[in-house]
This record gives sequence, structure tokens and C-alpha cells, in this order.
Amino acid sequence: MAEEHEKPAASAVEAPCEVAVVESDAPPAEKSVTEKEAVPEPEAAPEKPAGVVEEPAKAEEEIDPKIVAQSVSFKEESYVVGELPEPQKKALDELKQLIQEALNKHEFTAPPTPPPVKEEEKPAVEEEKKEEEKAAEPEAPAPVCEAEPPKAEEAPAPVCEAEPPKTEEVKTEEAQEACKAEEVKPEETVVVAEVVEAVAKVDDDGAKTVEAIEETIVAVVPAPEAATEEPAKEAEPAVEATPAEEPKTEAEEAPAPSVEPEEVYIFGIPILGDERSDVILLKFLRARDYKVKDAFTMIKNTVRWRKEFGIDALLEEDLGSHWDKVVFTHGVDKEGHSVCYNVFGEFQNKELYQNTFTDEEKRSKFIKWRIQFLEKSIRKFDFNPTGISTIVQVNDLKSSPGLFKREHNQVTNQALQLLQDNYPEFVAKQVFINVPWWYLAFNRMISPFLTQRTKSKFVFAGPSKTAETLFKYIAPEHVPVQYGGLSKEGECEFTTADPVTEVTVKPACKHTVEIPVSESGVLVWEVRVVAWDVSYGAEFVPSAEDGYTIILQKTRKVAPTDEPVISNSYKIGEAGKVVLTIDNQSSKKKKLLYRSKIKPASD
Repeated sequence: MAEEHEKPAASAVEAPCEVAVVESDAPPAEKSVTEKEAVPEPEAAPEKPAGVVEEPAKAEEEIDPKIVAQSVSFKEESYVVGELPEPQKKALDELKQLIQEALNKHEFTAPPTPPPVKEEEKPAVEEEKKEEEKAAEPEAPAPVCEAEPPKAEEAPAPVCEAEPPKTEEVKTEEAQEACKAEEVKPEETVVVAEVVEAVAKVDDDGAKTVEAIEETIVAVVPAPEAATEEPAKEAEPAVEATPAEEPKTEAEEAPAPSVEPEEVYIFGIPILGDERSDVILLKFLRARDYKVKDAFTMIKNTVRWRKEFGIDALLEEDLGSHWDKVVFTHGVDKEGHSVCYNVFGEFQNKELYQNTFTDEEKRSKFIKWRIQFLEKSIRKFDFNPTGISTIVQVNDLKSSPGLFKREHNQVTNQALQLLQDNYPEFVAKQVFINVPWWYLAFNRMISPFLTQRTKSKFVFAGPSKTAETLFKYIAPEHVPVQYGGLSKEGECEFTTADPVTEVTVKPACKHTVEIPVSESGVLVWEVRVVAWDVSYGAEFVPSAEDGYTIILQKTRKVAPTDEPVISNSYKIGEAGKVVLTIDNQSSKKKKLLYRSKIKPASD
């Protein structure tokens, strides 16, 4: 199984291997092995057996800081058709042709499983009817009449002039007359008149009349036989063909003039028609490594599933707000992707856990809510080839229920399967934060079963590296406060439009930040040190030489449990500068974040 997953991954055109950055607080052995998997080895990876794991020591030696630094520059694949390689263009064209044929035949709206069974039963019923008709047809007298005329031709040979054969002659005459009557029915009646005259002469001379009858039969019968045999032979296949052809022609001729290709929409976009459709088709192709038939089957299954699941109606359904803190979107990453956070630790709330996983109805409702949430996020995309049509997933594993909660794992696996089967290539990156050591070990076990395309999007970070890892992909002004950023709900002074400056403070060092002010107004600023454990102070230093320094914030030690963000303001009365001092006496480097702006004094 591992080889089956890895082989298509190796053939993927643009599956960058270097994105799987691992920053963890796990023990060295576990960390080094996971980092080993993250190091780019596109050629060697597919050849490794599924169960083989490299030695941790070698993994540590092969990690290159430069490679890790480059790994954050993941570039998403292009959706502009003109920029695609020729094999991918060809695959897209072939997929379009298959879809157009399916639209013409209305295959997307056809019922899923019943039709194939009915179609198989119909021919069987028709064959039975044909057999019954064929069995009934031989009972007709036509073939019997055809078999008897040759006997009439053979009759003249044994006939003698003696009187005894008269009985036989009479019988043959009667049979001949019956055959002639049946044969003559579809023809002219003139022949019948001639036969009647010949029979009328029997009273005068039996022998002569026999000869006269024979002559008339020989003269008359062969001509109609040749004429009747041909139409009879032609009529037989015609009679057999007509009952089979009539229903077919009626069925074919009825819909032919009015049939039009059906219209199918997916994610609110027509499945064929414009550039937006190409973006969607490319997603399905990439999910199946550009295997056209597999992608086509996936699309048909997705369209059918969306209809059965009732996606359009689900968008308008009110499923409550129980899970608003479990899954939510907040800000964008540095490339403009919307960021979705999945906070598994919220299920530590026993009431929420019971209302989500304790029975099938509740589990089904949660899955519907999760699908609804994703569908609403996707509907915000315009699917422009040069635009953004993917999201970034941040998965917070802090206080996660773990691997031993059967109900939780069951729902998680079911939801993941639905997302993988019906929402292909909608995730640009999967960032796992607050990752416990056991998860890294679990990921190492399942890694051989994942395609290279999937693994290239994974990023792992332990608790102490969470904020630093997020800042590589998401600017601090867009990162929520609970994850080390400066973005918080209900704030008035700053928004995501106000940029944040990042500074790394080295261990046992003091760092100062100077904010110059030269106009009247109110200076507001906010500062944060991730995991604090440093001393902080602020003062105003006037530009005038005879001015006095004003203490704005007395230097104090800020603990990690204190308020994460410190906000201050100062009404400017003269030109000068505000100096912020960060004294890091710890043995670890610290990430300093700050921003400021001047507001009018009236505010």
C-alpha cells in the first residue's frame, strides 16, 4: 500500500518536498526522525519501503538550516492554463471532452445505482418477449403451404391412367387447391379461376383432366412459387425485425429533437464554460495526479454526493453556534489565503463533547456543520485563475482528546474522508501547532502512506515553537492573541491594517525601540514579547537639550502568565521620542512584537 501511494506522488508535477518543516519540543530521537522526513528527497523517498525508518543520528546530520529557511517559501501551483505544461493541458482538454459527453447524455443527473440494474433487466424482458413472439410465429400456416407445393410437382411422375389413383389424385387435387388458395390470397384471383375450370372437366375424362390439371399446375404454380418464395423470405426477417425495431425507433426519435446538454454547477460555478471552470477541473486533476479517468469519476461522484447531501439547502440551514470556537477563520496569511483554525482542545469541555459525539444524530449534525462551514468559506472565492482559491489550515493539538477517544476519532476520520473526496486541493498548507510528542511518532508511522503532494503541505511545531512557526507564514497582526500574535477581537486602537515589527532579542541582552514624535497628538503603541519572562520599561526623551525625561512605564519584570499584550499611550507636548526597553536576562532568545501610531489629540 505504501508503494501504491508513493508512486503517484513521485510522478506529481509540482509537489514541493521542502514545505514539511518540523519545529518541535519532542525528544531528540523523535524530532530528528520527523525532520528527516521533512528534508527534500524527491528521488529517494519513493524507493524506501514503508516500514523502514532512518536512524535519528543520520537525520540530525542531514538537516541543513538553509534548507529549513527556504522551506517556508512554498509556491502554490498555477491555475492559468497558458502556464501549464503540455501534458497537463492535454489532460485538461481530455477531461473537458468526457464531461461534455456526460452532460449531453445527462449522466450527472441520472439516478445513482438503480438505473444500471433496470437497464440490465430491460434487455432480458425484451428477449423473453422476442422468444415468445418467435415461438408463436412458426404456428402460422404460411410455412406449411410452402412445404406442400413441391409434392404437387412430384405427383405427375407416379400417376397412371388407371382408375384407382383417382382417390389419390383427388386428395392431391384438394391439397393443391388448398395450398393454391392460401398462396393466391395475397396475389391476383385470376389463377383461382383457371384452376376451377380445370377441375370442372373431371366428369368427361379423368385421365385427360389430370393431365390438364397437371399442365395448369405446372404452368401456373412455378411462377407464383418463385414470386411467393422471394417475398416470403423477405417477409420473414421483416416480421421478425419489426417488433424489435419499432420500440427502439420510438424511444430514439422522441427525445432526439428536444435533448439539450444538462447544466451542472459545483461550488456555485458551472462545471464547464469559462476560466473559473478550468480552475475547478484542475483541482480534481491534481487530486488524482492528472489521471483523466480517475478525475472524471471523482467529479461525477462529487456532483452526486452534493445532490444527495443537499448542499444548496444546507447553506441556508441553522445548525447553531456550539462549535464557533472549535472551527473559525481569522485573518489571512502572507500570500492572502484565508486562515482557518481547528481547535481540538475545545472538546475538553464535557458538555460540548457530549453534545457532539455521544450518539449518531449528534455526530451527523456536527459533520453537517463542518461541511457547511467549509462550503461557505469556498463560496467567497471568485475562482479567478490568477486569484486565490485555497485556504490555510491551522490545527491546534493542545489538549486534544487524543487517539483513545473512539467517538471523536470516528467523526474526525469521517469528516476527513468527505473533505478529501469532495473538496480536492482546497488547502494550501496544513500547519499543526502545539504538537505533542506522541503525535510526531504517530505521524511518522502514517507518513509512508501519504502522497508526496500531501506531505509537502504539512508543517509541525511544538508548543514553544508555535508562535515562531506561525509568523513564518502569517504576519503577527493577523495571528490571534492566543497564538502569540497581536490580533484580538473588539480592538479599537489597531487593526490588521496596522503592520507589526518583529525583533529577535538575544539571550542576556537588552534591546531598545525608539519611536520618534514630531507633531502634536496622542501616541499609542502596543508591545508583546512571546512568552515574556523579560523586563519592560518605557520613557519619553525630549529633543530639547534642557528637557526632562519622562518615565511612561516603570521597568518591571513581566511573567509569562501576565497580560500577553501591553498597550500604552502618551499625549505629545513637544518633539522627542518614546524609548521602549526590553531586558532579556533569560537563556533563550525572545520574539519582540510592537507597533505604534499617532492619533489626533481630539480623539
